[in-house]
Amino acid sequence: MFHVVRNAQGAIQSVSREPQPGSEALDESHPEVAAFFKMTPTEPAFNAADADFVRVLEDLIDTLILKNVIQHTDLPPPAQRKILMRKGLRNRLHGALNLLGGDDRIL
Repeated sequence: MFHVVRNAQGAIQSVSREPQPGSEALDESHPEVAAFFKMTPTEPAFNAADADFVRVLEDLIDTLILKNVIQHTDLPPPAQRKILMRKGLRNRLHGALNLLGGDDRIL
């Protein structure tokens, strides 16, 4: 449940999990609540930046592992699972099966 405060035009001005003076309770799935979060002006920029930054972190982790600075098993198990999941998703998105590794030789 969210507690929303509306402006003079009736549009949602703020959303809180805690009751606020003059707020009304709306369910989390209410269309106005969803629209409020989707229309936050900074959200698209942050989402794009976050996606780019996640890829940078993945590349950094891959480089550290490749250079034997860290091992995959040095990471906490939840991080290991997430990294493997993202690698698998990325490979599937690019249509890569990679059954024989990166070797370009013909067998």
